[in-house]
Amino acid sequence: MTEDARDNRERDADDIDAPLRGVAGNPQLSGHRSLEEEAARISKRVREINEQVNKRSGRNLASAIAIAIVLVIAVFSSLLIDKRWFIILGVAMVGVVVLELSTAMRTAGHRIPRIPSMLVAFAVVPAAFYLGMAWQWAALIVGTTAVLLCRLLQTLWERPRPNARQLGNDATSIIFVQLYATFIGSFSALLVAQPGGEYWTLAFIIIVVCVDTGAYASGLKFGKHKLAPKISPGKTWEGTIGGTLLATIAAILLCVFLLELPWWFGLIMGVAIAVTATCGDLTESMVKRSLGIKDMSNWLPGHGGFFDRLDSMLPSGAMAFALYFWAAPLIS
Repeated sequence: MTEDARDNRERDADDIDAPLRGVAGNPQLSGHRSLEEEAARISKRVREINEQVNKRSGRNLASAIAIAIVLVIAVFSSLLIDKRWFIILGVAMVGVVVLELSTAMRTAGHRIPRIPSMLVAFAVVPAAFYLGMAWQWAALIVGTTAVLLCRLLQTLWERPRPNARQLGNDATSIIFVQLYATFIGSFSALLVAQPGGEYWTLAFIIIVVCVDTGAYASGLKFGKHKLAPKISPGKTWEGTIGGTLLATIAAILLCVFLLELPWWFGLIMGVAIAVTATCGDLTESMVKRSLGIKDMSNWLPGHGGFFDRLDSMLPSGAMAFALYFWAAPLIS
């Protein structure tokens, strides 16, 4: 073999080995990276994305979704199997909301008897379901009066005794808790008690979920213009519009396929419940801002408290109850 031929052969061998040497010398291109390293890299990236989403949404999204699924399954199962089970669940939820709200107000100096306040919720919700609206009002008035009397009795042992202004603030707070949490919450019990009311309750809950989901997704993607920056800085007009559109589509489908109503009633139902759901959310944000707290409690991971999850449901249940009787002539 001539010297030129030997040099050419060595160069050819170098050309063949060159890509292999390049790959071996570069860990990112070679197969030397272990599966553990690749899994760690992917896991780190997932955590970074999750942290960005949590920071944008203001909560632990994974925990929030898991808790929401459990609550939805419990509510839907109780409605579809036996609506009396829903009342047990409703009594518990309204009672916990009253407890959360009363406790939060006590931290801000509003002295509300918590146990008596919960007992009122335990009385009003079943009264609405089993006895009707007249007994709902009667239980509310008697129960609220009893809580006010309990607050007056507490002053006999307090030192120093509260002045008239403090007692007036306490009385206002007691009445607010019973009207907003117990009374408005009991309208869902009234609705469930009606013929076919379980399906209406199922429908309005789905619509509220669509409002929240649509507003969250639209706000996260397109949100630029604040809806009420002094009350809830995270809410945007874009999110509100997106939530309303999704809720209206869901309401039309539910009216046609579940409630046996004309499609156009879904337009009214979707917009009306979107308004009450948004107002309920803003009201709860305003209450928390006035009390100087972020969440009513930390009982639900990723959600805060039950009030943080039911703020949109409470007034929407009352709206759905009104829509039920408005739609009565249309029900086939």
